[in-house]
Amino acid sequence: MAPEGPARQAQLATDSTLETTRIRLIYTFIEGSAKTDDEDFCKLKKARVFEDGFFLHTMLAGPQEGPGEGPAGGLSPQLLKTEEKLRKWAQWRNMFQRQPVDAIRDYFGEKVALYFAWLSWYTWMLVPAAVAGLIVFLSGFALFNASQISKEICEAHDIILCPQGDHLHQAQRLSDTCTFAKLTHLFDNEGTVVFANFMALWATVFLEVWKWKQACVTHRWNLSGWDQDEEEMMMMKMSCPQRRCSFQWHSLLRNAVVLLLSLFMICVMIGMAHVLVVYRVLAAALFSHWASPLLAGHVTTAVVVSGALVHYVTIVIMTKINRCVALKLSEYEWPRTFSDFQSKVTVKFFMLQFFAHFSSLIYIAFISPRINGHPGKSVRLAGLWKLEECHLSGCMMDLFVQMAVIMGLKQTLSSCVEYLSPWIRNKWRSYKFGPLSTDPELKEWQRNYLLDPVTTFSLFDEFMEMMMQYGFTTLFVAAFPLAPLLALFSNLVEIRLDAIKMVRLQRRLIPRKAKDIGTWLQVLETIGVLAVISNGLVMAFTSEFIPRVVYKYHYGPCGLKDHHAVDCLTGYVNHSLSVFQIKDFERPLQAESWETVTECRYRDYRNGHKEHYSLSKKFWFLLAIRLVFLILFEHVALCIKLIAAWFLPEMKNGVLSIKFKRVQKKMEYQAHRQQSGGPQFPSACSSCPKSTAV
Repeated sequence: MAPEGPARQAQLATDSTLETTRIRLIYTFIEGSAKTDDEDFCKLKKARVFEDGFFLHTMLAGPQEGPGEGPAGGLSPQLLKTEEKLRKWAQWRNMFQRQPVDAIRDYFGEKVALYFAWLSWYTWMLVPAAVAGLIVFLSGFALFNASQISKEICEAHDIILCPQGDHLHQAQRLSDTCTFAKLTHLFDNEGTVVFANFMALWATVFLEVWKWKQACVTHRWNLSGWDQDEEEMMMMKMSCPQRRCSFQWHSLLRNAVVLLLSLFMICVMIGMAHVLVVYRVLAAALFSHWASPLLAGHVTTAVVVSGALVHYVTIVIMTKINRCVALKLSEYEWPRTFSDFQSKVTVKFFMLQFFAHFSSLIYIAFISPRINGHPGKSVRLAGLWKLEECHLSGCMMDLFVQMAVIMGLKQTLSSCVEYLSPWIRNKWRSYKFGPLSTDPELKEWQRNYLLDPVTTFSLFDEFMEMMMQYGFTTLFVAAFPLAPLLALFSNLVEIRLDAIKMVRLQRRLIPRKAKDIGTWLQVLETIGVLAVISNGLVMAFTSEFIPRVVYKYHYGPCGLKDHHAVDCLTGYVNHSLSVFQIKDFERPLQAESWETVTECRYRDYRNGHKEHYSLSKKFWFLLAIRLVFLILFEHVALCIKLIAAWFLPEMKNGVLSIKFKRVQKKMEYQAHRQQSGGPQFPSACSSCPKSTAV
């Protein structure tokens, strides 16, 4: 749809975009017939009148086939050049080259091109985040043996730890956790706070610059004045002239049903996190029963790793269920257009996927350390099994392992499945189909038929996968600084896998027009805000950062002005451990190693036996400091985001330039028609001042 007059010349599509427009029109006619005709294509396909219907990949013929040989014959030079770029793009050796966004747009449409433009920018922006995370992680190695806390833990041979769970029957010394204490310091150090603030700034710069780049792309494609509703109405009227305008339909009853069902599914996702808790409790009991005395001290580590594996399997299963639920709920709302339908599915699917992916991490980071009770008064499942506790070195280690396992498996296995599944199906279909025809045209039809089928939600799945990865990269990055590095390596492979899949392994996607990435931008902004909150909570309540700082400047030798050239954290380990009397255990300890032990230590701030192990004043003072830090951290991070968004430019000049030229040409055209009455289009006004001609 172009305005009347000479502006139409600026809106005329090239040969390649005419090809994608032609495909969109044909697809709209087929979809429109399904709503009006008794014998539409889908019904005829079910009746086996037609085997299948799809749009041809013109590039499958290859450059070696000359004119008239297969579907590639007779194509314009511009289309042939576009296809040659895409063939090179779908090769592993071109992994580090720029994405041919214009060629992708000419062949697959604007929506696919914007996806790859966004993915390319996201990958580039991961480079500084990965470098910063790696620096924070490696800075821990510089203090691997110099940390005062690690030294005290490694030398604490006389401190006996209280048994965790019911699987540690032998007495365990604090010095036995020396290695894990050093490993924890790699990602739980002073640089973590700086890195968390850096990631808040990074997320803002990433989104704001993307808005600018997106505006640049749509300006170059002359899409600034394009209206999606108008095009969908035009397509609808062309496919079915007798159809009337469809309006937004609103029903309080249907909305209430959708809301209740969505809340029910969220409760199911949270319930799955509780199922994982039950698994870890039972796994701890089972592993402790079968583990040898030599491996008894590593039961907690085994439970954490196996729990992460079970969590990954749960994510894979619930993803399929969540997809079906989101589709059904969105259909029940009766959306007006397909774009509205996709927006509704996006919101619901992301919401369910968020709880499926991160509910277990939220439990480990914020709930598990605070519901297990204390020695002598432990919380037990069904009164039998003690709830599984965090690792002896702290919950940050559990969170680190959980994220490393899930993110590592998700990136590697998902990439393998994403590539191998269509490849295997293609080979199997080719084997069942037999030899191809000798007729060149029919041969290309058969080649396309044997490719993996696509749906209208094929690109949607790619976006959702990247949204979940973006969540892992930002939400708990304070506990896993290597997340941006893993995401960077994964994206380098993901871009090439998507290219190979779309060009070689799948049938041609339906080209769809778009001037932005739609609802996904709001999803990214939501994740950015949640990332500030989650990282603030991790630093305040899961990390040992606040207790270390408070001890350093309040309880320690530096706070008491009595340091005498000693480390300010001297005595922190003894300060952070509470004392429990062995005689107060619910169940007597039967092992011989406990016969001579009268007391043990555990991580908490509680009073002694005489005060019935109640929370001490140190705990409440620390809690107040944690809350103050959380408020300050979130406000500082959000201020950084707002300031960064204010400093970054918006792409308004290009849009204003297009609008000015359209108005100028339309006014010239109208003036010329009034003077001459002819249909000629005059040249642009050359008498305007340079300051006015944008």
